[in-house]
Amino acid sequence: MERESMDFDVVIVGGGPSGLATACKLMLLAQEEDIELSVCLVEKGSEIGAHILSGAVFETRAIEELFPNFIEQNAPLNNPVNQDKFYYLLNNKISIPIPSFLLPKAMRNEGNHATSLGNVCRWLAEQAEELGVNIFPGFAASEILYDESGAVCGVVTGDMGIAANGERKNSFEPGYELRAKHTVFAEGVRGHLGKQLIKKYQLASNKATQHYAIGFKELWDIPAEKHEAGKVLHTMGWPGKHYKGMFTGSYLYHLENQQVSLGLIVDLSYSNPHVSPFEEFQRWKHHPLIENTLNGGKRVSYGARAIVKGGLSALPKLTFPGGLLVGDNAGFLNMTKVKGSHTAMKSGLLAAESIFEEIKSGSLGNNEISRYQRKFEESWLYQELYKSRNSQQAIHKFGTALGSGFIWLDQLTGAKLPFLLKDPTPDHETLVHADKAKKINYRKPDGKISFDRLSSVFLSNTNHEEDQPCHLELIDPEIPITSNLPTFDEPAQRYCPAGVYEVIEENGEPKFQINSQNCVHCKTCDIKDPAQNINWVTPEGAGGPNYPNM
Repeated sequence: MERESMDFDVVIVGGGPSGLATACKLMLLAQEEDIELSVCLVEKGSEIGAHILSGAVFETRAIEELFPNFIEQNAPLNNPVNQDKFYYLLNNKISIPIPSFLLPKAMRNEGNHATSLGNVCRWLAEQAEELGVNIFPGFAASEILYDESGAVCGVVTGDMGIAANGERKNSFEPGYELRAKHTVFAEGVRGHLGKQLIKKYQLASNKATQHYAIGFKELWDIPAEKHEAGKVLHTMGWPGKHYKGMFTGSYLYHLENQQVSLGLIVDLSYSNPHVSPFEEFQRWKHHPLIENTLNGGKRVSYGARAIVKGGLSALPKLTFPGGLLVGDNAGFLNMTKVKGSHTAMKSGLLAAESIFEEIKSGSLGNNEISRYQRKFEESWLYQELYKSRNSQQAIHKFGTALGSGFIWLDQLTGAKLPFLLKDPTPDHETLVHADKAKKINYRKPDGKISFDRLSSVFLSNTNHEEDQPCHLELIDPEIPITSNLPTFDEPAQRYCPAGVYEVIEENGEPKFQINSQNCVHCKTCDIKDPAQNINWVTPEGAGGPNYPNM
C-alpha cells in the first residue's frame, strides 16, 4: 500500500509522562547546543491526557530536573499534601490507623502533590509544543517499521476507515509512515508494540517474571464540609486477604475544587476465578472509612488501567537497534511507594540525554544506544528501584500482613537484606479451577455509593467507531467456550472492568461475545486470560476513553 511518509530525528510513541518528558528534554538540550532537531510524538487518545489515569500523588523530583521553575510556569501542582493517613482494613467495618513514624520513609508523602496526572500531561504537552515538538493526538501507532538490517526505523499509524469485515469504507485513509533515526516507545503498561519488541529482541531473557495489578479510579464532587484539600489516605488489607489469596490496596485523595479521587488496586495474581475486581472496588467504597466521605457527594468520572509492578528484577533490557523503552512500557513503578510518574519521567530524561549524545556524536541513527542502560544503572532511578526490589515479591510470597512486615523490616535496613525474593509464576497461571473455588455473592449496587459496570463506563466517555475490526483479537476463537468456560467459568466476564466480555446464550448454546466499544484500554484481558488467547491491539486513533482530569 502506498503511504505518505515523514522523516524525523526522533519519533516518540505515547503522550504520557515518560514520552512527554523525553520530548521536552530533547528539545531543551537542542536549544542549549543550538542544534536543529525534529521530534514527533504520536498519541492514540483523542487528546493528550485522554487516556491518562492515575491517583495521583505526584512526586516532583523528575519534573524539577526538567523544569526547575515548574511552579512559576503554572504546572498544575497546587495541592501539596498536608495530611498523610494510612490504615490497615481488618474487615468491612474496622480500620486500624498506622502512625506515620511506623511507616517506611518511602511510603510517606511530604512534599508531594495530590493532583490529576492527566492535567500534568496536558501541561507537559504545552511545554513540548512551545519547544517545537510535533504532537499528533488521535494517531495510534499500529506497526513497527524495520530497515534492511532489522533495526527499528519508525512506526506506521493505523489506517482509518476499515470496516469490521476488513473492507475499506468510503472514509478510508491510509496511515502514515513516521520514519526516525531513533524511536522511543512510551506506550504505557503492556503496550502492544512494546510486547512485540520484547519478544523480537528477547529483551526479557534472563529477567524475572513481570507482574501486574488493575487499578480503579473514580472522581467525586463532595460536600464542602467534608473536603480537606491536601489530605491523602491509603489502606491495605480488606477487601483483599490478610494472608495468601488476593491482595488489594486503596487510596482516597482530596484534590482541589471540592473533589476527591479514590480507587482500589487489585493484584492480578489472585487465584479465585470468581473474583470480580470491579465488584471488589464497589464494595470497598461501603467501608465506613470511605463511605462517610462520599455520602452526599456525586460521582463524576470512572476509569481503570493495568499497573506494572514486577520491579527492578523484571525490568527488560531497555535498548535494541533503533529504539528504546521508557516508562511503563518497560516497568519503572516503585512498588514500595506505589508511584510511577516520577520514575517514568526520569526514564524519559535519561533516554533523551542518551539519544541527544548519540545525535551530537554524528551518529546516522538506527543503532543501539547502550549508554541509556548505563545511565539508568548510574542514576537515582536505579537506586530507588533497587531499594524496592523485594516489595512486590514479599506480598506475593507472604501475603498482605506478613509481606507488609517484611517490607517494613527491609526498608528499616535500607533495603540491605542480602537476598532477592523470586516470584516466577505469571499472573495468568494463578487461577484454580472454578469448581474448586468459593463463589462470591456481591451485593447489588445501591446507585449512591456503588454502581454497575455500564453506568461506570458511561462516565469514562469511552467511544469507538463501531464498524471497525475488533481490536481484541482471539488467537483461537473456540477457547473461551471450549476451555475457559468449563475450567474457569470464563473469568473474562469478571476481570474486565468495562463489561466487554460476556457469555450469552444463542440457539441454546453458550456464545462468547465481545463488546469492544466498551473497552477502556486497561489491558487486563491481555494479562490475565489463562490461555493467553486475547491479544490487545490499537483500535482506530482517538478511540477509547476520554478522561477529563483523571
